[in-house]
Amino acid sequence: MARSPLSIGKFLLIFVSWWLIWAFLQTLLLLGFGLRLGIAVSDSIVANTLVALSCGFVSNNLQYYLPKKERYWYILFLSLGLSILITIACKGILVPLLTGLDPDYANFFSKSWPVRFDIIFLQVGCMTILSVLWYSSEEEQQQLQRKTDAERLAKEAELFKLRQQLAPHFLFNSLNSISALIGSRPEQARKMIQQLSDFLRSNLKEEEQQSVLLAEELQYLELYLDIEKVRFGHRLSTDIHRDEDSLIMTLPPMLLQPIVENAIKFGLYDTTETVTISIDARAVGNNLVIAVSNPFDPDTSRPKQGAGFGLSSIQRRLYLLFARGDLLQTRIDGNIFTAIVNIPQNTTPTT
Repeated sequence: MARSPLSIGKFLLIFVSWWLIWAFLQTLLLLGFGLRLGIAVSDSIVANTLVALSCGFVSNNLQYYLPKKERYWYILFLSLGLSILITIACKGILVPLLTGLDPDYANFFSKSWPVRFDIIFLQVGCMTILSVLWYSSEEEQQQLQRKTDAERLAKEAELFKLRQQLAPHFLFNSLNSISALIGSRPEQARKMIQQLSDFLRSNLKEEEQQSVLLAEELQYLELYLDIEKVRFGHRLSTDIHRDEDSLIMTLPPMLLQPIVENAIKFGLYDTTETVTISIDARAVGNNLVIAVSNPFDPDTSRPKQGAGFGLSSIQRRLYLLFARGDLLQTRIDGNIFTAIVNIPQNTTPTT
């Protein structure tokens, strides 16, 4: 439910100040019509107090019932009805109270009541319209906030789902490799279990962060590559280059691992030869540009078609974080497939 404007200190102060000023002006007006100071002040205080209380009543109660567009006639009848009641109340209070002080006051009131009614109607009507505008604006802001919150939660849920879908695939492959190594190479199996433990520990730590330094991400990537090198042995080689400026730039956590996993998948699965995965990170202006390249066999691999779950999930994740669909690009030069990620540094991820 929207707040009443009178519940806000500065608006209440403006409301009270406005009525004090109006009461002062009405007193001057009544003095101009020849009424004595005491009668003019009494008339102004009583009349404006009744109007101010009525306006406060209207403002506070419209938060419980706000007429829709097709019922704006409600504003007219509410203002008209309150104005009639206030005018009658003024007559019932002021005429008996002030006639004893000035016998001509009753005659003055009977002649002035149409003007009084018009002024009261304008005052109450303006307050009613302003209150409707206030509550309509508050309601619209609340609806917009609810929509924004719902979209944010949906985006966070999708990002979480994308990030969680990557881990099981890698974990199952690692456990299968450990199972195969236990019988033939138990030392390698124990080493791989320790590396997997360190990797998962780092994984859980980075899940809590919105962005990480490239230096931290590369350390995390090294843990992943150590495990993969145990799986593939001499067949997997990596070549990592980065300039000094890029190491202090940030990127979303666990962004490189699925890209490198995709490179290993298309580079090693269809060959028995040694394959080198190249990772190059550079600071280009205010962007962090990372290129991951791998050779592939054009006859057995088809990176053009989809490029695997890893790259599609990364592209979707970058779009959700930065609202841009051009931050992940791929290219093929002969038998070299390259995925290029461009991370803006002047834009905060919207998670």
